[in-house]
Formats: sequence, C-alpha cells, structure tokens
Amino acid sequence: ENTGRLLPDNFDKSSANSFLKAVKNRTDITAEEAAQLAAAKLQEQEKKSYIWYRVGAARLVSGSKRVTPSLDPRLQKIFDEIEMKNKKFSSTTDIRDDPETTTRATIEFTTAACAVMENEKMVKIGISRTGKLTNIIKVRYETLPGSAEPEKDYIPQNDVLIFEPNEKLKYITIPIVDDNEWEPDENFFVQISLEEPVNDAIIGEKYSTEITIINDDEPGEIVFNKASYLFKESCGAAKVEVIRRNGSDGIVSVYWKTIDGSAVNGKDYQGGTGKIEFQHGEMSKLIEIPLIDDDVFENDEKFHIELYDPSGGAKLGSRTRTVLTIVNDDIYNTLLDKVVALTRINVHRLKLGSQSWGEQFTNAMNVNGGDIENATKLDYFLHFLTFGWKVIFAIIPPPSMLGGWLTFFTSLGMIGFLTVIVGDLAGIFGCIVGLKDAVTAITFVALGTSLPDLFASKTAAINEKYADNAIGNVTGSNSVNVFLGLGLPWLIATIHWSLQNRPFRVPAGNLSSSVVLFAICAVICITILMLRRAIPALGGSELG
Repeated sequence: ENTGRLLPDNFDKSSANSFLKAVKNRTDITAEEAAQLAAAKLQEQEKKSYIWYRVGAARLVSGSKRVTPSLDPRLQKIFDEIEMKNKKFSSTTDIRDDPETTTRATIEFTTAACAVMENEKMVKIGISRTGKLTNIIKVRYETLPGSAEPEKDYIPQNDVLIFEPNEKLKYITIPIVDDNEWEPDENFFVQISLEEPVNDAIIGEKYSTEITIINDDEPGEIVFNKASYLFKESCGAAKVEVIRRNGSDGIVSVYWKTIDGSAVNGKDYQGGTGKIEFQHGEMSKLIEIPLIDDDVFENDEKFHIELYDPSGGAKLGSRTRTVLTIVNDDIYNTLLDKVVALTRINVHRLKLGSQSWGEQFTNAMNVNGGDIENATKLDYFLHFLTFGWKVIFAIIPPPSMLGGWLTFFTSLGMIGFLTVIVGDLAGIFGCIVGLKDAVTAITFVALGTSLPDLFASKTAAINEKYADNAIGNVTGSNSVNVFLGLGLPWLIATIHWSLQNRPFRVPAGNLSSSVVLFAICAVICITILMLRRAIPALGGSELG
C-alpha cells in the first residue's frame, strides 16, 4: 500500500509552509492553485518504485487516471518558473537551521551569489566550516543548470571536497567557457551536501550559491530581489535580499532605511538605517529587520525599506523600494490550514489504489479517471480503445480488502486468463498472415508486453536522479517473464513427468536464433550508451 501513497501520514503544516515560501509573493496564485502546485511538488519529491512507473505507463497508454498531477498550461508555467528559480534547493540535501556550536561543524558557502567575467575562464567559490574543527568531513558539490547551459557556458562538476581537521575554508573552481558570442547575463547554481550522514556536521543556510556569468566590467546596479515580502509576526526577523545585477566589478555599497506604514518602528519592528557593501564579484546581500512579536491581535501591517546613495560606481535599479507585510499568526495559520487541506485533497486523487469497487468502476468508465478538464484528445482515443478491458479489470477487488492479498491473487488469475487469450489470438494471427509462432512471439507479443516497460523506463530516466528505476523496469519485468513465466510451468511439468517416471523433453526449436537476435540488440544498446558518453551530438551524457 505504501508504494501507491504519494502523501505520507506525517505531512503537516511545515511541508506546506516550505512551499508557500516559494509562491507566497505571486499575486496570480489562489489558495486552490497553490494547493495544486503543492501536490505536484510533493508528488515529485516522493520516492517511487519501478512499480509506480509501470502503473503510470500502463495508465498513460489507456487514457486512465494519471498517477502524476495534471496542471493547466498557466500553472505548469508558474511551476516551471519556481523550479528554475529554486533549482538550488534540493529535497535530498541535509539542511538544518541549527545555531553554530562547538559540538557540530556547519558547512556552507561563503556567499549565496557571486559573478564571474566570461573571460576569466573560471570562478573560485569559497566553502567555510564553523563550529567543530576536529573532524574530517566529506562534502559533495554539484553544479545545477540555470539559464547557462552545461558544456556550452560552463563545465559541469560533481565531486567531493574533504575538510581535514582544523581547516576552516576551502575553495572549488568551476571552469567557464569563453566564447566570442554576445550573450546576456546567464546563471547556474552550485549545491553542497554531506557525502556521508554524520552526527557531528550539518549543512548551513547557504547550502547553494548562484553563479552569474557576465560579459562586461560594469559595477552593476543594486535593487531589491522582490517588490514585496510576507513574514509571520513570530518568525523573529525579516530577511530581505538585495541583489547586484548587470555587472559585479569592484567594491560597491548602498545605504538603506525603513519607512513606517501601518507598522511602526519600535512597536512592530526594529528599523532605522544601515549600509551594505558588496565585495568584488558578490551578487547578493541580506538586510535583517527584527520583528516584535506581541500578544495583541492585529491585522496585517506593512512598512517599507528603501535603498539610496550607492557608491563605487554602482547605480540604483528600478526596484529601490520593497514593502514588507507582517501577518498575524492566526490569520497566517488559517490560510495555511486551507492550503494544507486542499493539498491533501489534490494528493489523495493521485493514489494508485482505489478504496472501493465503486471508485474503481468510476475511474475505469471515465476518461482520465474523471479528470475531464485535463484530458487530451489522445486520452479520449485510448480510452475508447481500452474501455472494455478497463471495465473487466475493475472487477478485481480493491487493495483495501484483506490487506491487498485478495487483489494480488485475483490479479494473477486475471493475468493468466489474459495471457491465454493473447497467446491464442497471436497464434491465430500468425496463422492468418503466415508467420511462425516463434516470429510472432518475438515481435507482436513481445512488443505488447514490453511497451509499458519502455514508457515507464523513459519516465523514470527523465524524473529520477539515478538510473535504478529506469533499468529496473526492464530487468524486473523480463526477470518475472523468464524466471516465473517460464520457470514455474517447467517446474510443474518436471514434477509431473517425474511422478510418471518418464523423461521431460523440450525441443530447442528456434531458441538459438532468438538468443542471437537478443545478443545483437543488447550489443547495439550498450554501444549506444557508451557512445553517448563521448559524443556531444548524442547527448554527451549517460543514463544515471
């Protein structure tokens, strides 16, 4: 049952809260749409088995209910934009907001963003260690694409950095490709994670850094990263990002000041004035404004931060003022509760198994499992072709009965029944068109059984970080076909003829030609995988 569950029972407000941080400043997203995006994100992060991909592939070719959420084009575009901007945030990275102590080491980048001139041909990035200094720590760093393309704009890296005892600072270098073509500023990301889980080391807040490749030596312009921010009253401090763009040459600085709105300095927050300084190549700085958490119920309150008087040749950009909204915890939690509830509904729709016969027949008799709005013309066509089979297999008891065992054994019986029909139809078809049984078996029958594996492996190769599920679909399915589909009948036949004291003979038939054909296809497949490693035209990469 856990295989088909996309929403764990321990999902709570903290899961939705982390997602809201990425979408809260978009004015074009409603609570319902935020819930759909949250469901999509949760489904993406959930660890999946190859069975999940196999089920998804089978439903894809039959116009059935999707195991992945379907977003309309507008929401899909918003989702992709958020993913691209937050690509540096990885669901598998060990991130904790623990304070620096001497009992554990904290590993993080020295800056959250930096820039490099294209003609410098490499960028040097610092990784610092604070806290405990007596241990040896292995840190993996990996580049992630942004608007800059791997190999074309920079050389991708995926390696391990080792902090020896008492080492506080290490540097990594990323080669930059210097070409003669004019390009706008482009960016990519570098992310760190612990190579091995340890109790005396954690990854700090700056677990990723943004690298911007620029083509000029301008000091750049300074602006706020966002036009507005939203903070809970109880969060302690508002952290506002100021960025430097269109250049990063030299040391520049800018002053900032807070301006009261409905929120008052000294009563709702501790503001004033200050100065931030960008070192050469630095692209991001934070202004931290302490918030005052009182016990008085208040509506949303706002104040502003304004940038002024830049120095060092830098200019102010178009976004020199940002508005900060302080939200009362009760109001914020009400919104959060709504999003969490809606997210539960959206993710429940993505469960693999059904809870009742009625739900199974409803899903089987409706295109895309009843999600008409997101159904395509191809879904309708495939639903029409497979309607009869879907209704027949909806007779199988739902997995909620008897812990799923009744579903398991009934499914085996239905598969056996279907195998008999397919075998007879394949034999009749081969007889009609004049094909031998061996040819029919390795063409039409093999194609029908392997097509879902093909789609499942393709989906796994696209979505998964490693190649396990992509390979597991093919090897797992073929192992079942060979070891169980052939081995079990042979075992039964062997026992039968042994009890009869008669030999059990199986003619080889076309076995040799089938093995040769398989070997040829396997060699071609492995050759293509090897060529993909070295030839850019074939991708310049490998599966996994």
